[in-house]
Formats: sequence, C-alpha cells, structure tokens
Amino acid sequence: MTFYNGIAPFYTQKETAFIFGIKLLVVILVFLVFTTTFLIILPGIRGRGRIYSFCRVIISLFVGVIIVVVNFTSDWEEGYVTVNTTYKAFSNETIRARVGLQIGLAGINVTLKGLPVDQLNETIDYNENFQWKFGSNYDKENYKGLERGLPNPILYIAEKFTSKAPCLVHAQYRFSGHYATAMMWVAFCAWAISNILFSMSTIVYGGYMTLVTSAFMIFGVIAFATTRRVSLCIIQFGPTTLQTSLSVSFWLTLATALLCFILGILVIVMNHFIPEKLRAFFMLNGEDDDMDEMRGGIINHYFTGNCADTIYLKETKHSFEKKDFVVYT
Repeated sequence: MTFYNGIAPFYTQKETAFIFGIKLLVVILVFLVFTTTFLIILPGIRGRGRIYSFCRVIISLFVGVIIVVVNFTSDWEEGYVTVNTTYKAFSNETIRARVGLQIGLAGINVTLKGLPVDQLNETIDYNENFQWKFGSNYDKENYKGLERGLPNPILYIAEKFTSKAPCLVHAQYRFSGHYATAMMWVAFCAWAISNILFSMSTIVYGGYMTLVTSAFMIFGVIAFATTRRVSLCIIQFGPTTLQTSLSVSFWLTLATALLCFILGILVIVMNHFIPEKLRAFFMLNGEDDDMDEMRGGIINHYFTGNCADTIYLKETKHSFEKKDFVVYT
C-alpha cells in the first residue's frame, strides 16, 4: 500500500457494487428491439406462416444474442468462497465476507461482499474489473487498484493474474480469451450470412453456414477450455481455498453451438428427403405464384367467350378463395 499525504489510501466514501455492464446492456436492448418489432408485425402474417416465422426468428435471434453477449460477460469461469480475512492494509482487523472470482474473455471480476454488508463502520460490497483485452494493460490496472487502496482480498486475487506473477497464468488466459473472442465474431458473421441464405431459395446453403456457425463457436469454447490445462495459483484465505470451475457463459455457448449443429444437419437432411416441406417452413414454396398463374389462365379463358359468366373460386391449400368475376363481351 502507498499513502496519500500521510493518509492510508482507503476509500473515503461508500462504494456500490458493479451492477451491469454498459456494453452488455446495449447488446441486449438492441436484440430486444428487434424481437419487439417482429412481434408487432407478426399478426400481419396469415395462416401457418405465422407459426413458422415465429419459430425461425426467435431461434435466430436467440443464437445471435448469445454469440454477441458472451463476448462481454465475465462468467466463463468462476468460483466463490466464504472466508474470514483482513480488510485493510496495516490493520489486523478481520471481516467475514464472500469472495468471488469471475473470469471472462476480456478480463476478470473480483467481488467482495461482507456478511453482513456493514462491518467496521463501512459498507463492504465491491465488484472490481481488471481487463487484459486489446488496448488494456492489466498490470497497469492492477497498479491503479493498488493506488486507490482496494481491499486486501481483491488486491490479493488480482495480483495472481499479473504478467510477472509466479503463477504464469496471465499469458494463457489473455491469449485464450483473444482467440475465443475472434472465433465468436467469426461465428456471428456466419450466423448473419446463414440468415441471408435462408431468406433466399438456396436454403441448403443456409444449413451449411449454420454448421459453420456451430464450428466456430465450438472452436471458441475449445480455445478458452485450454486454460484448464494450466494449474491456477492457489488462492488461499487461511485454511480456505478459492477454486474455480467453468460457468454459465461457457456452457451456454457450448449448448448454442450444439443447437446450431442440430439445426444445420436437420436443414440438410430435410432438403435431401422432403424439400417441399422445408420450403414451406421457410415460406419459399411458390404456392402464391402458382395460384396467380392459374387465376390469370381461367380469367383469360372466359374473356374469349361471348357471354357473361360468374366464376366461383374457393381458396383451400391447393385452390382459391371464393370470389366473383363478371366478364363482359
């Protein structure tokens, strides 16, 4: 610890815990706007096309939001432990708190929450972020935390991930995070292309791009999972050890990748065996064009006659809606 004008560098005001990442919030709001807009126009789609459109769009938006959001979450790997630990430098006073470590693709979050929150005449509720993404210097951020006088447990954990720490985990997590992020953005591009192909007559190529989306998501998961081969430094609080395990974002990404794989295989198989049902699901079966041609042919036939006729047409799956056409010569 250092001193500011002879005063220990501890927070002079009560600190509130980190609530929600701004980038993460923006991404979620953008996809919510897309979803709300689609739900507004959904009633305008008639027949079974409404159900088909709902399934396609909701699944597509779900995959898209997962691919983007996991780049900004910090819970790919996490661990929590309840400990009795010192709180301030140069003080033997201890607190009882829950300490947490969350590791994401761009850095780590270290949490400290008192049990109870109010102890030593302070509100103990912290969530500090240390990043190693491009444009960030983890060691510098750790040093700034030291200058600010962060509580001992937070500084102790953050120091384990510095580049000069004897644990040697900084480089592994940093490069694994960079590779995983790159794979996820490539998967996002493949997802966008697959949506474009699904809106065209080349549905099977959309299935292939869905498989590509799945493949790059799995590559991203594997890139991050390589960190498990590294023996993480022991984070010890007295007799208690903080241990981490793969968490929500990791498993959610893997599950979404498997979903894309299943959907891609399903599209390819259906295109081979029952292409007419696949085209009907994507509303590309061309029934409307066929009906327009048949209407035109019948009307032209009656225009060649010499008397007025009334045509009753009833629309079913393969016929027409009941309408009256009066033809004069």
